[in-house]
Amino acid sequence: MFYNNKKINNRGFTRTPRFGVSSQSERGFSLVETLVAISILSMSILGTFTAVQTSLAQASFSKDQITAFYLIQDAMESIRNVRDTNDIKFFNNVAGTHWTSGLTFDEADQCFGSMCTVDTANIASTMPTFTKCVGQCPFLNQNTDATAVSSPTYKAYGYTNASGWTSSKFKREISFQSISANEMVAIVTVNWTSGLFSKSITVKQSFFNLREI
Repeated sequence: MFYNNKKINNRGFTRTPRFGVSSQSERGFSLVETLVAISILSMSILGTFTAVQTSLAQASFSKDQITAFYLIQDAMESIRNVRDTNDIKFFNNVAGTHWTSGLTFDEADQCFGSMCTVDTANIASTMPTFTKCVGQCPFLNQNTDATAVSSPTYKAYGYTNASGWTSSKFKREISFQSISANEMVAIVTVNWTSGLFSKSITVKQSFFNLREI
């Protein structure tokens, strides 16, 4: 009786294991395991990389949103400044001062019936400088001069082309809608480009003639 023995070249017998797999099968199984492990590892790395990339993109977008809201608030405060200054002049009996003078009162005003911008970084002027947009409104510049950190305009946005001011990706547009003789709506839109996508935020705010309140 051979008991699962196999004869080799008539010179003896070699014992073949009753159970288990051959060395070739073991090598094949190890290769499959390696490929599966590499695939799982690759998917894990790819998932982590995608999550990090998404987080960075969201952080960048959030930063741009904060800047856009700041630029909108900056414009709204400038409009309020002009309205309040007109009211002070009126209460000081300055003749011919309409509550929308300097904004939309007549054709002499830069924002009358058209899109306009405001340069709040022009510290040489005591009043915000509104400018009518010819065609499209220009992109804002930003003071990025590291040697002017102590300057009140450092990191500010405006339209000056002085040294240290560089073009930004933000564009601010201002328009007005007349509701009544004593009410108007200011519409401020900030546009910018993030990667391949164009973004914008628009805020509307009502302003009233305080003389009639």
